[in-house]
Parts: sequence; C-alpha cells; structure tokens
Amino acid sequence: MKEITRINHIGIRVKDMNVARHFYEQLGFKFIAGPLGPEPVAIMEHPSGININFILNANADCHENVLMDVPDKHTGYTHVALEVSSYEAALSEITTLGIEITGQVEFEGARFFFIRDPDKNVIEFHQPAND
Repeated sequence: MKEITRINHIGIRVKDMNVARHFYEQLGFKFIAGPLGPEPVAIMEHPSGININFILNANADCHENVLMDVPDKHTGYTHVALEVSSYEAALSEITTLGIEITGQVEFEGARFFFIRDPDKNVIEFHQPAND
C-alpha cells in the first residue's frame, strides 16, 4: 500500500504507568499526555520522533511475556528494534543505567543487543552494517 508513510506509534501494554514512564525516560523519551481515552493510554515521544503509547490495562498478576517466555510460540509482535548510530555508546549507556543486557548478536556486520522493560517487553538496539 503506497499510502503508508511511516510507523505512527508503538503500543505497549504495561502494568504501571509511572514505572514504565521512568524506564522509558531513561532511554530519552519524554512524557506527552495521559492517561487518556476509554482504554487508558499514556503517550511518550523520543526526540527522534518515535512515539510510544502505553496501554494501561495489563494484568498485574502476569509476570512473563507470553510471546517470549513460554514454550508455545504464540503469534504477535515480539520486540521493537531501535536503530542506533553507535552500538558501543548505546551499550555503554544502558550498562551505566544498570539495565540488564539479555542478548547480543552480530550478523553480517550488523550488531544488536536486547533488553527488557519492567513489563518484560523486548527492546532491540540495532546498528546496521556499514555499507
């Protein structure tokens, strides 16, 4: 479909808006608004233009990511990949923040590492291969 121009936002279901907000603020996102709407949503935006909507209705008793942490492989979005200009700088900053690195991969010159947010959502930091 040629009318699609970009991703408008990423929706992430979270248990606690304040916990999620603090985590994503560490990654440079700014709080815009919320909770809003019939299924409460809070909005954060990164200076790069990436917009996240927190869907504020996660089950407080859930302590795993059903797409990533159970043996059955359910369909659905498994992670978001954020492109970075410097793998080393991003890795250093995440480490300095005390956020656990859950995986690192190098593939055909591209390098990426993974973290989890407080609700177990997976975030990839991706530096493409140099052409």
